[in-house]
Amino acid sequence: MSIAAKPLFAFDNSFVRDLEGLYEPWQAADVPEPRLLALNEDLTAELGVDPEALRTPEGVAMLAGNAAPDGAATVAQAYSGHQFGHLSPRLGDGRALLLGEVHDIHGRRRDLHLKGSGRTPFARGGDGKAAVGPMLREYVIGEAMHALGIPTTRALAVVGTGEDVMRETPLPGAVLTRVAASHIRVGTFQYAAATADIELVRRLADHAIARHHPEAAGADDPYLAFLQAVVDAQATLLARWMLVGFIHGVMNTDNMTISGETIDYGPCAFMDAFDPDTVFSSIDHGGRYAYANQPDIALWNLARLAETLLPLLGAQEDLALEAATGVLRSFPDRYRATWDRGMQAKLGLADGDPGDGELIGDLLALMHAQHTDFTSVFRALSPAAHGDATGVRALFDEPAAFDAWAERWRQRLSSQAAEPAEIARAMDRVNPVYIARNHLVEDALGAATAGDLGPVEGLLDVLASPFDQRLGLEAYAAAAPPSFGAYQTFCGT
Repeated sequence: MSIAAKPLFAFDNSFVRDLEGLYEPWQAADVPEPRLLALNEDLTAELGVDPEALRTPEGVAMLAGNAAPDGAATVAQAYSGHQFGHLSPRLGDGRALLLGEVHDIHGRRRDLHLKGSGRTPFARGGDGKAAVGPMLREYVIGEAMHALGIPTTRALAVVGTGEDVMRETPLPGAVLTRVAASHIRVGTFQYAAATADIELVRRLADHAIARHHPEAAGADDPYLAFLQAVVDAQATLLARWMLVGFIHGVMNTDNMTISGETIDYGPCAFMDAFDPDTVFSSIDHGGRYAYANQPDIALWNLARLAETLLPLLGAQEDLALEAATGVLRSFPDRYRATWDRGMQAKLGLADGDPGDGELIGDLLALMHAQHTDFTSVFRALSPAAHGDATGVRALFDEPAAFDAWAERWRQRLSSQAAEPAEIARAMDRVNPVYIARNHLVEDALGAATAGDLGPVEGLLDVLASPFDQRLGLEAYAAAAPPSFGAYQTFCGT
């Protein structure tokens, strides 16, 4: 059915217009009792929509997939993907639908996308449904990343379906409405390339250039410039993940966007005690997507994108390969530049110095050796910048080793013109107090699954201002208690 009242969104459908062959028209499955569990009012405002309109029965019906919005052209998108290094040629939106595209109040084109909306032609044997916990996880982590200033897809809403989904136990079902710059992935290009239709790959590349990297259109070789733009965007994104201790957990090529946004918050988590080998995903038995491996995996994924573009880079295969390889080789330097600047800022070092790399590396090695909390150490360094190291020293089991490092750090700070208090304020602007702590996320999701949304709402409120320390919120800044044990995450499918 269609909504008879004034349309909530003015949809456009450029993906559908431009890219026949990369989607299947489809409709969401009806859900018996849609109930709004969470609505992102900040994002609603960005989209230029009255949040109260989305709270109406008609609005909730649209968010649940029960009502096809006027102007929408709902499709399941097709894509391939290397999953843990192995190519799956036909993945696609097995439980998701693209509703269409809207222009937000800033003129940016944004996708509206349902997740958990039922089986599609790409369902691969799954039920197409989603549970409340994983959908709220995506909402919470996406908002945490957004508040940290990291490019990300975001959840507009989570709607309970009134029916259970069967996993290891019956769980309450939900549908998530996701907003993204687009859902074009490396895997989308892999799917197009696998058809052996070069014109389809060209249409996809032209569409992605126009939508995400329009500066590439005017280059001497637009497709090479496009590859460079995606490499740059992903190098910057990965460095920003690493600077806050974020671990995606499942960096398959179908989970890497062309836009440079973080997407698909499944078995993701923020690192507690610093350890480069940290893995949270229950299915990542070999540690392929461990924290320290993420930049290398990103480059590997980008090489798969480059392979799909080779036919567009010139008739001579060897020259095309050489050009693409040259672009890929720029990734480490771009990543390292963003990482270095970010770590210098976290340590209050406003001007680069050749010795900063060693200073940074020695602190991380010390944190690893003493199992200190990644987020807590960096936040506690700002008081130490102007003489009060009590808090940060207490985080180390053997503080004498930290003292030796801190003496070198303070000497480095003294070479700068800024006053210590000014340095500390600058550090507090980049080192969060609050992240989506794993134990807090699990507690909140467990409560929500049982019907209590209060902990999720409280957590979202705290995470909206991650850099501002507030009285009474000490529990949100604390590392997990020992009783929490080793943390493991699951895909939630």
